[in-house]
Amino acid sequence: MKMTSPLKLSLLALLVAGAAHAATVDLRIMETTDVHGNMMDYDYYKDKATAQYGLVRAATLIDAARAEATNSVLVDNGDIIQGSPMADYAAANLKKGDVHPVYQAMNTLDYAVGSLGNHEFNYGLDYLKMAISGAKFPYINANVYDAKTNKPYFKQYLIVETPVKDTEGKEHKLRIGYIGFVPPQVVLWDKDKLSGKVITKDITETAKELVPQMRKEGADIVIAIAHSGISADPYKALAENSVYYLHAGSRHRCHYLWPLSRYFSQARILPLFLG
Repeated sequence: MKMTSPLKLSLLALLVAGAAHAATVDLRIMETTDVHGNMMDYDYYKDKATAQYGLVRAATLIDAARAEATNSVLVDNGDIIQGSPMADYAAANLKKGDVHPVYQAMNTLDYAVGSLGNHEFNYGLDYLKMAISGAKFPYINANVYDAKTNKPYFKQYLIVETPVKDTEGKEHKLRIGYIGFVPPQVVLWDKDKLSGKVITKDITETAKELVPQMRKEGADIVIAIAHSGISADPYKALAENSVYYLHAGSRHRCHYLWPLSRYFSQARILPLFLG
């Protein structure tokens, strides 16, 4: 499938407690999603260049977006290692110690964190772990568990102290929490590779358990990276559990819907889609 939205941008205004008054920090949160191994702007099936997709094209937008923002972070929302002839070639030839071609490219873009998509599991767990080991940024997933031990299979979340400047130019440390989710149905879609190895848990219930824990551990904001498409059902529950920002993936389209702003009067969310 074609990637119709290689980059999603948004500005989130945050209040950072200051000595005399609260200061406003504008944070630009950028996401790539559903790249599906398309590093170049080239259609291998038609054997010609394309303007429809390619991380190489998104990279120019990322650079431009960073240049115009005082503070920004970049995340990936999965479905990166599967879906193109290059990805299939890598799956057939990648050896331990090799850096997967997608990470050779992504490692140049300064990602803060990556989260898994459902297609990351298509080649099996061993290949997945080998592939993402080449990333120079951390990976998270909160709702995949070891089937035997019932312990999290991946690191569930991260809290990263990030230097930011407020609108008056003063420096602050913002503790950004990142948590990632995949559709629980991955254990059915790739049953032949995952059965007896991992189990999945409900996204909303997992968020209800972990997000308050992240807040207790000092996260000023929590960014949920959910490779689950757009559905209104979980948003209120996530917002009530202090998720300030939700990135959705998987649907291969742009959505002008940012429901979390309905639940937080202090959040200013301005959606901008580039693709």
